[in-house]
Amino acid sequence: MAETTGLDTNTVLEIKDLRTHFVLESSTVRAVEGVSMTLDRNKTLGVVGESGCGKSVTALSVMQLIQSPPGKIVDGEILFYRRNGNEYAVNIAELDPRGSEMRNIRGGEIAMVFQEPMTSLNPLYTVGKQIAESVQLHQGVSKAEAMSRALEMLYKVHIADPEQRLNEYPHQLSGGMRQRVMIAMALSCNPAVLVADEPTTALDVTVQAQILDLMRELQSDFGSSIILITHNLGVVSQMADHVAVMYLGKIVEYADVQTVFHRSLHPYTQGLLSSVPVFGRKGKTVLVPIKGMVPTPTEEIRGCSFAPRCPRAEAICTEQEPVLQEVESGHTVACWMAARE
Repeated sequence: MAETTGLDTNTVLEIKDLRTHFVLESSTVRAVEGVSMTLDRNKTLGVVGESGCGKSVTALSVMQLIQSPPGKIVDGEILFYRRNGNEYAVNIAELDPRGSEMRNIRGGEIAMVFQEPMTSLNPLYTVGKQIAESVQLHQGVSKAEAMSRALEMLYKVHIADPEQRLNEYPHQLSGGMRQRVMIAMALSCNPAVLVADEPTTALDVTVQAQILDLMRELQSDFGSSIILITHNLGVVSQMADHVAVMYLGKIVEYADVQTVFHRSLHPYTQGLLSSVPVFGRKGKTVLVPIKGMVPTPTEEIRGCSFAPRCPRAEAICTEQEPVLQEVESGHTVACWMAARE
């Protein structure tokens, strides 16, 4: 069993220098390239960035759901500190993805809500049976007890007519209901960590607000910690305690949510914030999009990976890669210009 000592009792998950690559015939996709972040107990960590920056691959790496081949965790640690047995942390990166210990962790102690529930739920089984199957697998209870737990969870996620929905199939439910079912399934075994990958992307604004309220309520009830993967900064401002900003497989800025929104230092973070409309702001405001596109993870970029798009880039930015360094307590930035401020 992959274990390490040195538990911080306030930490539930710690990622250290994680690198996840996809080895193709003609190139290697460095989807995650040296990511480090910490998730505290009963807190929410928002992970933001444009599409293709490595957010979802980071989440799938935590769950050991990277398809191999071609994908593989090539380096780094994913340390999971269990609620009990405080002497050891399990290094998930070293576990066999198909082994019994990883299967026990996945779904039982760390659960995931996927971006599109229609492709994540099995269309051939009722939602009740799918939730109950997870409960049976991880808690070893009878079918009747598992189904009772499934019904209880449908009540907790505020699905209308839960007794009826228990026996319905995914296609009979609306998008918002399916997402509630996914959350019910994820939380049915009372996991320590919930990984939510774009949980509100396909939903309308009203349903988005309901799902976010639900996640906050259930986090309070179950005491779970949440990794919230999203490109929606509005969702992050409502939900997160800390924020990790990713660009091209790396963390470029990390701080508490107030610091990121009001005192961000990295030009990429500032660009993301400048491109979001703010409701109620007085006077005329011009949204400033970030120029260009995210490079492909196969490209070899000398220096800072954001330099080709950065309005503040100088010669050093194209020659030397900046390291993530602390500029104030709890606030780290990978930027040559920010380090001077």
